[in-house]
Amino acid sequence: MKKQSAGILVFRYAATGIGFCLGHPGGPFYSKKDDGYWTIFKGEFDSGEDGLEAAKREFTEETGLEINGTFTPLSPVTLKSGKIIYAWAVENNLETERVKSNSFSIEWPPRSGKMESYPEIDKVSWFDFSTACIKIHPSQLPLLKEISSRLKQ
Repeated sequence: MKKQSAGILVFRYAATGIGFCLGHPGGPFYSKKDDGYWTIFKGEFDSGEDGLEAAKREFTEETGLEINGTFTPLSPVTLKSGKIIYAWAVENNLETERVKSNSFSIEWPPRSGKMESYPEIDKVSWFDFSTACIKIHPSQLPLLKEISSRLKQ
């Protein structure tokens, strides 16, 4: 069975246009990476689980906040690995300073025997469409383009 993730793409209307809230993955592998590494709030889920409920759960795990609103399903994105990302867009004026991500542990440095803890998401920020297109992981770019196109109609 192919792996699958469910996620939430948060947007808001601003005087300068539509803004998108993205998260930067935490941990030592991403500490010096920026453009092309930001992500929607997402995580893996089982085939028996409702995708939207999984997306809401993952959002809460990665932000420490609950999300409500009208969720718009987006077209699934298939990664090169075969993993499928199911996503929903929702309008919400997420207060980034309130975000507190859960953490994970990893042996760091490798083969050191020392376990270190890192936040799953270490930064959260709002971006306009053009900047979000640069910041987001390229595999998730179709999600941004789809909701942006729908919102402009």
